Amino acid sequence: MASPTRRVGTSSSEIPEFPVDPAGRPVPAVGLGTASFPFVEDDVRAAVLAALELGYRHLDTASLYRSERAVGEAVAEAARLGIVASREEVFVTTKMWCSQCHPELVLPSLKESLQNLQMNYVDLYLLHWPVAAKPGEPQFPIKREDIMPIDLSGVWRAMEECHRLGLARMIGVSNFTTKKLQQLLDIAEIPPAVNQVEMNPTWQQKRLSEFCKDKGIHLTAYSPLGGQSMSMANPVLQSEVLQEVAKARGKSVAQVPTRQQYLSMCLP
Repeated sequence: MASPTRRVGTSSSEIPEFPVDPAGRPVPAVGLGTASFPFVEDDVRAAVLAALELGYRHLDTASLYRSERAVGEAVAEAARLGIVASREEVFVTTKMWCSQCHPELVLPSLKESLQNLQMNYVDLYLLHWPVAAKPGEPQFPIKREDIMPIDLSGVWRAMEECHRLGLARMIGVSNFTTKKLQQLLDIAEIPPAVNQVEMNPTWQQKRLSEFCKDKGIHLTAYSPLGGQSMSMANPVLQSEVLQEVAKARGKSVAQVPTRQQYLSMCLP
């Protein structure tokens, strides 16, 4: 994995970045996810604006989250307030949901996301899951009877067209296994720049990480502080081992896995 470069944002903090694809800009190492259930638009807009003020320059949204409009409004407000110089200072990722995962719906779905974001392009456009569902409004969970076979070749050709049109500076995937990635690489003219997956100390994805390094795909971790669980327990933040490490280092428990994920991206 490429070594990070550094740049200085409008805040006093420096934001590490990773070069990923010559066609796109480097990816800031730390990003703010905007999935919120239940979704409250005003809360998300305020959180994004506060994050930008603190120095965040990577924002992650998706059509499923319904937060694209709030993200776009917060970025525009940050530019008006001088928190960022312009939209170009912010790395924006959005994703296409399974019900949009049909060749003829890819470009219209991206255009709809851009309209919500009030932007001319996104820095990164992802397939949210390697699954197709009956066309319609993004819904989660997906009904079993709505799941359909995915036309991966057709969908990816449409994703490549989004890139060629300049609407997506980079294209990639999310929640892809090594098997699905290899299937995609076998038919892709433009390989995925990024694979975004859940990754944390309790779910380290070592085999996938090695595969992505070997294929030149940047691996991005979501839920570094612990993913979704059927119980109220958080296996990361409530880990006795991580609590001991944090105490010994004089850090919070949350800082330990965040740092671990950062270092895993830096190592060759």
